[in-house]
Amino acid sequence: MNNSAPNLTKKTVDFFNQFEEFFDSSPDLLCVAGFDGYFKKVNPSVSKLLEFTEEELFSKPINDFVFEDDRISTSNARKNLTKKIGLYNFENRYVTKSGNIIWLLWTSFPIQKDKLVFAIAKNITFKKELEQERNAHLTELTKINNELKQLTYTTAHDLRSPVNNLLAVFDLLDTSTITDPETLELISIIEIATHSLKKTLIDHVAILDKKNEEDNQLELLNFDAVLKEVLFSINSLIHNSKAKVTIDFSEVETVLFNKTSLKSIFLNLITNSIKYSKPGSLPIINFNSHRFNGSTQLTITDNGIGFDMEKVKDKIFGLHQKFNSRKDSNGIGLYLVYNHVTNLGGHICLESKLNEGAKFTITFKD
Repeated sequence: MNNSAPNLTKKTVDFFNQFEEFFDSSPDLLCVAGFDGYFKKVNPSVSKLLEFTEEELFSKPINDFVFEDDRISTSNARKNLTKKIGLYNFENRYVTKSGNIIWLLWTSFPIQKDKLVFAIAKNITFKKELEQERNAHLTELTKINNELKQLTYTTAHDLRSPVNNLLAVFDLLDTSTITDPETLELISIIEIATHSLKKTLIDHVAILDKKNEEDNQLELLNFDAVLKEVLFSINSLIHNSKAKVTIDFSEVETVLFNKTSLKSIFLNLITNSIKYSKPGSLPIINFNSHRFNGSTQLTITDNGIGFDMEKVKDKIFGLHQKFNSRKDSNGIGLYLVYNHVTNLGGHICLESKLNEGAKFTITFKD
């Protein structure tokens, strides 16, 4: 290991010498930074990914390598580290020497007495690209869905005119001049069917109007109040499963969102947690709210059977995607949750391991 890195104490250098092989061979990005905002030590993976030599990385403030739009949030995160506040699951973008943008996921912790920060980063660029591609597909699907809804709405509206014209013909028709009983009966049947068609169209348009209004209506919602409505509606399921639900919305109590969508999110995630609880263990479901990078976040965790993330990858929120052999699995619940969140500009992600439960994190659009 190169011991020429600037401003490291002998104790820190001895530490790195002791773990030289691990440090140099790790595929993750390992680095030491000073409270002054400069890299002090990096492993070869950092130089390889960012395409800068160690000397180049040491010569400039770290923020010079950060993507311009992420510099303020990165500086704020670094300030918190100097105040003994660890940094976990922090995402930002760096720019390589050749101009490519790289997404990194950081875990960092400060060593106050040495004024140093030890940090580990994973390259999540591929994951981000998949998310962007998926979001683009969902945006296109949402657009197509809205166009189909509009077509249905327009068709229902437009059909009312010819139906009204047909009914007007019946009003003008003088049936007293018709003597054939079968003809009179047929006219009566057609008139009744036309009135029924008109009523169906009116009802259908009214339903579409109400559905569009419900889908688009945003209001300031209290997390606790909405969740308790859902829990009350499935009280028997909670009781019979002996599920334990813990709630902490003290950090953020409200969110601007659609009530029907939020209730559906709560309902699907709770019922999934109960349905896929570990055999021999009572289901435990935790709800928490907080602020992260200026946005409201909601986390829902459970102690269920979890997911093998290597296998499910980007399929987890797909329609009719099933990841176990249960007959009552239909692959719709998480698809609905994902669409409720993304249709209103939010983001949802999942962290999980087999037999270690699942953690859903929802970030709402401000």
